[in-house]
Formats: sequence, C-alpha cells, structure tokens
Amino acid sequence: MRAVVQRVSRARVTVNGEVTGKIACGLLVLLGVAHTDTESDADYLADKIAGLRIFEDEAGKLNLAARDVKAGLLVVSQFTLYGDIRRGKRPSFDAAAPPQHARKLYEYFVERIRGAGLVCETGRFQEMMQVELVNEGPVTILLDSSKIF
Repeated sequence: MRAVVQRVSRARVTVNGEVTGKIACGLLVLLGVAHTDTESDADYLADKIAGLRIFEDEAGKLNLAARDVKAGLLVVSQFTLYGDIRRGKRPSFDAAAPPQHARKLYEYFVERIRGAGLVCETGRFQEMMQVELVNEGPVTILLDSSKIF
C-alpha cells in the first residue's frame, strides 16, 4: 500500500461538480493499493499517518501529529501510485489491486483513520475526481507499507 501525504491548508475533491469531501488544515492522503496488500498493510499506514509529526509546534519544529492539532484528513484512492514506467513511457498498472480488493482495503483504511479519532473525508472510489489543494510548507511525504522508501 502506498500513500502520498501532503500537509494542506485546505483541500477538496469534486466528482461531477459535487464536492464529496473537503478539509481545512490537515492532510491530503492519496492512497494506492497493490494486489498483494492486506489489512496489515492498511493498519501500518493508518497508524503511521495518524501519528505522522509534520505539523509545527510553538518553536516552529515539525513535532505535532494531525491529532495534536485537530487536523482533518482527506483520503483519495489513486491506483496510479502503482504505475510502473521502468520500461517505455506508458505506465503499467499490473501491481495495482483489482477494484474489488482495492475498495475493501481503502474503506478499511478510512475506518482505521476514523477509529483513531480523526475526522476523515473521502473522494469517491473508482470515479474521475478533481482534487484541489493548497500544500502548506510545502510538506509532502511518501509512504509504502513494504518500506521500500
């Protein structure tokens, strides 16, 4: 499971002109699921993201987590995080999970975030979405449950 986590001052996702999720100060999480991922991968990323200390404390250091600053999360599914372009220029998505498996783990991840006491908004799974954000900092973190980066 992979995530691109961006600290934002605001973000929203729109589907067919309808806002399906929006947050003020918080984290935008673009989440990709591999065909080999399990609930333990989702647990790892949910725990890591819930405790990710990328908000500034009173001294200006990145010491605070989303729960410390009462930040919201906007979680958007993004299978293209598993796009492989090592051969040629057209990405292969063979490593991405099929929709049924990906949806199950995406929804499980969202519930784990909510279970951690965080407000969690979402996009709409397997829909064409427009994601708008203002990256604060900028701060962007890449996470992978297999710990390859």
